Amino acid sequence: MLNKKILKSILNVKHTAIDGMGILPDGSLAVMAHPTKGAQCRCGKCGRKASYYDKGRGSRSWRTCDWNNRKVYIVADAPRVCCPEHGVVTAAVPWARHGSRFTREFEALATWLAMTCSKTAVAALLRISWNTVGPIISRMRGELDPNPAARLENLHRIGVDETSYKKGHKYITIVIDHDTGKVVWAHEGHGKTIFTKFFRLLTKEQLANIKLVSGDGAKWIQECIDQSCPQAKRCIDPFHVVQWANEALDEVRRAAWRDAQKQAKDSPKRKRGRPRKDAPRKDTTAKDLKGSRFALGKAPEHLTDKQQAQLTFIAKSDKRLYRAYLLKEKLRLIFQCADVSTAKAELDGWIKWAQHCRIKVFVELQRKIRRHYDAILATMEYHLSNAVLEATNRKIQLSVYMAYGFRNIDNLIDMIMLRCSDIDVRLPWNYEAA
Repeated sequence: MLNKKILKSILNVKHTAIDGMGILPDGSLAVMAHPTKGAQCRCGKCGRKASYYDKGRGSRSWRTCDWNNRKVYIVADAPRVCCPEHGVVTAAVPWARHGSRFTREFEALATWLAMTCSKTAVAALLRISWNTVGPIISRMRGELDPNPAARLENLHRIGVDETSYKKGHKYITIVIDHDTGKVVWAHEGHGKTIFTKFFRLLTKEQLANIKLVSGDGAKWIQECIDQSCPQAKRCIDPFHVVQWANEALDEVRRAAWRDAQKQAKDSPKRKRGRPRKDAPRKDTTAKDLKGSRFALGKAPEHLTDKQQAQLTFIAKSDKRLYRAYLLKEKLRLIFQCADVSTAKAELDGWIKWAQHCRIKVFVELQRKIRRHYDAILATMEYHLSNAVLEATNRKIQLSVYMAYGFRNIDNLIDMIMLRCSDIDVRLPWNYEAA
């Protein structure tokens, strides 16, 4: 029998008395223990002293970290107490959280692994079901993040975006603080109703401190800003503005490809036999246009030799498509202007050019940019983009992929806050070192 002090040191528990040790029928190790006198008869929810009620359902077991290849359990009685605030609840134990069948050290290890490894790796290493990891993550978040409202203090520049987490148009709305680059709020759903819930969490002083709000071109973002913090300026992410131009350019490219394909079908077919030297060659315009999407979408400085040749061919064969390409490039370069006055003059010139370009999709695009004119100028003035938020969305997508999806949205939101906010998640032995 190991010395009780050594057992207590290995289990890494406090306010605990070791009674003995045994082997269960399945080969697992059982350590019998009980809380010390000062830790007995405490409410499992608030931790305050309470009166003894009954012995509950007898003894319980709590899974702790394995010893080599052996599962280890702490076995102890679980009486119930009568708390003045929470009523009759199971008494607290110093080695585990209320409502959990795992020790604090085991849950800290499971949470760190869930943020680092895949579902299969966590389930295989810890020998538990993946469905039990979600509640563990939620309990860890509740302890490591006792005051989420403190994260909403001193917000000056925020960004909002939605990301899909499940098939069927299931979205999560994310709000980040641009000054820290961390997520400050996450909620299921998207749209005006959801973003309004975020503003309702803020006091009048906190709303008055918000100066800039970045996002995409969704109308509900501007509506929420006008309703909750009208003094804040909205900034549209440059990536989304250039994306609008790329989508318009791609629509022009598809139309040009269809026209070229139709023209090739209408041209007379070549007769059998070897063609004459002066015979017209087969029209390959449709084929060349079909493979030019990346050449048109990339910046000129990143083009390969083959893509540059494709662009040269388009400039000679399809003036309308090449004009659309120049419009896209001009809009992209506007966001690289050094000062706001130059950018404003360039944007006004682009709008005038697009208005008279005789390309329907770009005429519609300039109208859309007119509607977001002030937000685009604010983006150029303050150089605020949603790049950090897009990177956060990538982390969220990676978390969903590693977990093979989340059935419980609350567990997913807790995982997002643990991974992307300012919560410090460590391995269990690193908590002791700190």
